[in-house]
Amino acid sequence: MNICVFLSAADLDVRYTRPAREFAELLGKGGHTLVWGGSESGLMKVVADGVQESGGRLVGVSVDFLAAKARVNADEMVIARDLAERKALLLEKSDAVVIMVGGTGTLDEATEILELKKHGKHTKPVVLLNTAGFYDGLREQFRRMEEEGFLPMPLTDLVFFAEDGVGALAYLEESAGVR
Repeated sequence: MNICVFLSAADLDVRYTRPAREFAELLGKGGHTLVWGGSESGLMKVVADGVQESGGRLVGVSVDFLAAKARVNADEMVIARDLAERKALLLEKSDAVVIMVGGTGTLDEATEILELKKHGKHTKPVVLLNTAGFYDGLREQFRRMEEEGFLPMPLTDLVFFAEDGVGALAYLEESAGVR
């Protein structure tokens, strides 16, 4: 399965890097392909290293102004013109999406993917990997949106919140009929 992962390129502490590395190793050992922003820095590098060292493939989609930071030994690397094209290519090349910890760029990617799903532009499973409770506030906000009628579908049809990588991968494989 080609699994797109949206996440930070920042250098983060072990409470985020360790679970990210563990998830990456699960992907690689499972024979999955990582589709990611292509960066050779921060958490993006941690995940790419883990997938590659565990036998998985890497498909990167960088963007023109970040091309100098792109991983040179990816199995495939595409350079998009801008962030909008990058997001479209990441979704196009993937069978499922996992949103890990990140900043405004990750939040932008997450909300766009969910908005596209809400409008039926894709049916790919989407997981918010809630490492160290990072997305607790967002989950609460989504619940409020659902309760107050802002979501046209049940929250559980839109996104799955996983507390760890094992749960995230199990959900994705079950959604794809792999298990």
